[in-house]
Amino acid sequence: MMNISNLDELIRMALLEDVGDGDHSTLACIPPTATASAKMVAKQDGILCGMEVGERVFRFVNDSFYHCQIPINITHKKHDGDMVKKGDVLMVVDGASGVILTAERTALNFMQRLSGIATQTHEMVKMLHGLHTQLLDTRKTTPNMRLLEKYAVKCGGGTNHRIGLYDMVMLKDNHIDFAGGIEAAIDRTHEYLHANGKNLKIEIEVRNLDELERVLQHGGVDRIMLDNFDVDTLREAVDHIAGRYETEASGGITEKTLRAYAETNVDYISVGALTHHIKSMDISLIKN
Repeated sequence: MMNISNLDELIRMALLEDVGDGDHSTLACIPPTATASAKMVAKQDGILCGMEVGERVFRFVNDSFYHCQIPINITHKKHDGDMVKKGDVLMVVDGASGVILTAERTALNFMQRLSGIATQTHEMVKMLHGLHTQLLDTRKTTPNMRLLEKYAVKCGGGTNHRIGLYDMVMLKDNHIDFAGGIEAAIDRTHEYLHANGKNLKIEIEVRNLDELERVLQHGGVDRIMLDNFDVDTLREAVDHIAGRYETEASGGITEKTLRAYAETNVDYISVGALTHHIKSMDISLIKN
């Protein structure tokens, strides 16, 4: 069960974008009293995600767009996180024909994208089998869809990194350069957190072994991101850190190289492509 405070507003905005001043195709040819039954069907294998948001789209159209007196009934045949096969029925919707037709595309758009993310995540997590390395997402998400997309990563077996700029400090290369160096960036961060009464973890990015050594000498962080290291250099860096700090590898890591990077014993690997470079899962809604 997802807990996303702005989900209804997100659904409302998505429907306004699609419906505008009316679904004229449906209004033109479907009587308001007509009823129907439809089923949502997987057209390919994958990991399912977005069942709750899909249901809420149908209910929102029924209650808030059409103010329909015909009850809508939704039966879940599968659940978020389930492995589904081509041809599996995911959901059955019974209610006013117009509601089903108007809500169809928005519900599918949410579910197809979220299921695509969950499926891609699952495939990459499988590549880490037997290793302690965890797969992380990033902030490279669709605007206003972040919490849903990060939920999809979890449905696929991945781990969420920070949600936004507010729940963790990440000192990246530009922060360090603008602050005047690694040591200054770390010290100023501690001063800021203390002055503002905040207890946030600090992660710092390093670009080479020299920068890593400076961080190790200075201390004051919780995790070190080893950015764009090749596999051999990453292994050397992880061995040198020797468990003193959490370690994260990032930058250009793909399905082809993921296992080799994880075998360096790095704690985390972050992959932005989990949420910004995926193929939506093929799902259809058809008359029952």
